[in-house]
Amino acid sequence: MYLDSAKKVEIFTQYGASATDTGSCESQIALITYRIQHLTEHMKSHHKDYATNRSLVKLVGQRRRFLSYLKRKDIARYRAIVKALGLRK
Repeated sequence: MYLDSAKKVEIFTQYGASATDTGSCESQIALITYRIQHLTEHMKSHHKDYATNRSLVKLVGQRRRFLSYLKRKDIARYRAIVKALGLRK
């Protein structure tokens, strides 16, 4: 499986406050970004997989909502996470 518990702990440790910080916006955005990257690679070789395409679009929308919330609440944290993940915003 591409996303096991060890990888999640690594993402939460790197972008959240601690390994158990699963609720902060930064950690959730980082986890969604990792999933989006995996699904994007899958879609490159399986372009007719419409169920995965729908999941990918939903994840992108979810990440966009998290980013807009973070931008409204704390612009410094927003800029830091966009820079850390290399997102185009």
